Amino acid sequence: MPPPTKQAKLSHAASEPSANVIIQFQSAEGESAGPQLDVPQGTTPEQLETLLNKLLRAADPEADLQPYSFFVDGAELDRSLGEHLRASERSVETLLHVVFRPQALFRVRPVARCSSSLAGHTEAVLALAFSPDGRRLASGSGDTSVRFWDLQTQTPRTTGAGHRGWVLALAWSPDGRFLASGDRAGAVLVWDGEASQPRGQCVGHRGFVSSLAWEPAHLALPSRRFCSGSKDGTVRVWDAGTRACLFAMSSHTQGVTAVLWGGEGLIYSAARDALINVWRAEDGSMVHSLKAHGHWVNAMSLSTSYALRTGAFDHQGSAPPGEKEARAAALERYTAALGGQAERLVTGSDDFTLCLWDPKASNKPLARMTGHMQLVNQVLFSPDGRWIASASFDKSIKIWDGLKGTFVATLRGHVGAVYQAAWSADSRLLVSGSKDSTLKVWEMRTKKLLADLPGHADEVYTVDWSPDGASVASGGKDRVLKLWRQ
Repeated sequence: MPPPTKQAKLSHAASEPSANVIIQFQSAEGESAGPQLDVPQGTTPEQLETLLNKLLRAADPEADLQPYSFFVDGAELDRSLGEHLRASERSVETLLHVVFRPQALFRVRPVARCSSSLAGHTEAVLALAFSPDGRRLASGSGDTSVRFWDLQTQTPRTTGAGHRGWVLALAWSPDGRFLASGDRAGAVLVWDGEASQPRGQCVGHRGFVSSLAWEPAHLALPSRRFCSGSKDGTVRVWDAGTRACLFAMSSHTQGVTAVLWGGEGLIYSAARDALINVWRAEDGSMVHSLKAHGHWVNAMSLSTSYALRTGAFDHQGSAPPGEKEARAAALERYTAALGGQAERLVTGSDDFTLCLWDPKASNKPLARMTGHMQLVNQVLFSPDGRWIASASFDKSIKIWDGLKGTFVATLRGHVGAVYQAAWSADSRLLVSGSKDSTLKVWEMRTKKLLADLPGHADEVYTVDWSPDGASVASGGKDRVLKLWRQ
């Protein structure tokens, strides 16, 4: 009788109920937590969570109990240790490093039904944005109007006129006092976020406005300054109170496709010249250019984007009443979003690739992420910075590691190009909108489809998940705005 193969030995060892596993808990930064432990192979992620919380409480009696996810060899642990060992052909005789990452204490329930179809726009809905407290919604359309919607009654609140071209971009200030909107004619309008009334127009761009971004709340409160990027190749910084252009930044040789205002006093602009420029927000001077893409750069996202968007507001839409307290709360939320890491930037391009950057430290990418078969429409970090999602014309969404840029999973299910996606506030769910007229909800624990949401009569151009987790809004070619809830 021939001796057993190595695979048979591993399988036999992993299936031995008496064979325990030696594990070592490690943080995402590589720091060990507690001693090495001898645990049964049948230990589940839930039991590991209980064990880890006990270890952390023993080291710090005031530590809060917290939910965790666990990773072994870069793969999330979604079954018992023994089952993972059998699947990965790992020996029980080697030390198993179990990396833990904290999850949100709250949980967002997945949306499952269309609660309201809001008609009113007479052309395609091109942009949607929930306010940072999640209680208000604005939409921009090809009919040149900006509409504000009452989420309590799910009815139109006001219709804003003033644009002379398609409304392409919307952005709420992080304190919720203002909304900025940009159109195809090059105009930027500022609206009173509370009264939903126009405050004035910002004039200066000579090409369509593609993107808008506000100065973070932990740097300035109340919100006053915001920036806009345009097809004319410039980035302009405006004062929302006076609507005056404070300064313009012009180095791109082609149209600007996206702008971001980072939490460390830097403004980022991506353009069709395949460059990402980094500027100082205080005076508009250029720090450096990031070059790695071979074609248009379509989209950008920061690892702190969710904290920057919501400012001092927590997941329940609450913020301290005073400006000083609110700014301190915004700084605390921003620091928590950093998680001891540098603020990272991810970019997506027409060259089918993504690049991950540490833009303050270097003009070289940390990682170049390949795998998409067609252009990348959108990239976005999850609120906790753990994941990056990329939506593409190749009908797929890909999930990447937010720290290293390594590939994690491909989410397939759409039968048309995926235009946009949005994360739930707890980073456990992702919703995507597609040319195939559907929305789909994906679960990050399993990396699988959780819910299919048909209902639109045509292509879904834009989608957003409210910061309080209560609603998803979608709009597209059928001119209807839909609200989706649990």
